[in-house]
Amino acid sequence: MFAVLVRQLPGESPAHADVAVVVDNAAEDVPMKLHGRHANIAAMPAFNDPQDCTTCPRLAEHLATIRQRDPDWHALPVPAFGPLDSELLVVGLGPGEKGANRTGRPFTGDVAGELLYPALYRFGFASAAEPLGLDKWANPLMQLSNCRITNAVRCLPPANKPTTAEIRQCNGHLKAELAAMPRLKVIVALGAVAHQALLWSYGLKVKDFVFGHNVTHSLPDGRLLVDSYHCSGYNWRTGRLSRESFEAVFAGVKAHLG
Repeated sequence: MFAVLVRQLPGESPAHADVAVVVDNAAEDVPMKLHGRHANIAAMPAFNDPQDCTTCPRLAEHLATIRQRDPDWHALPVPAFGPLDSELLVVGLGPGEKGANRTGRPFTGDVAGELLYPALYRFGFASAAEPLGLDKWANPLMQLSNCRITNAVRCLPPANKPTTAEIRQCNGHLKAELAAMPRLKVIVALGAVAHQALLWSYGLKVKDFVFGHNVTHSLPDGRLLVDSYHCSGYNWRTGRLSRESFEAVFAGVKAHLG
């Protein structure tokens, strides 16, 4: 059962209510039958991953130190993975030091990815269950289908703990990313911080959307927010999250999307 806790704001309509067709390039991608009707076509905002961002001094300094220590590591803001026209967006907290911070791909190289990618693969959102190649770097053959993975904070924070100010600073990137996803229907927030950041990007109050594992909330634009405990090694080892309870989240998402 994919229960929905309805929290539609009064007077709000879906973000795409007045959009006849969404195109990336109105000059090239308009279907022939719509030629001459460009006035009715709204283009989505462009989004570029902030791969060169150094706005947060503490994070930029931390990454510079890591690049000196391990020149082969990515150690920069980690770009999202997956197409912008996906119906599913998975939002994590931030890169793991030996995972995404090393490989340059979200949830790739750490324990969290060992739970996430098999779940995505089982329900048809990923082309493989193993995110790493034989060389222990990001699997170049891995592809996501109708799914995109991003993070609330794009840079590795010291001790894996971003400050509130850093989460706020990075929130503009998440907001812009959401605005550039025309077909997005479901957002899975991995952990309470990702849940909080997602609500901030909508200008919503956290107290009105209580976090809980496999709890679903309706957002003002008609999208669904589905919460999950983070697939961290800590949650897995302590038994707070099992593979079965984690995959149940994506079973519900798959059933909803069809």
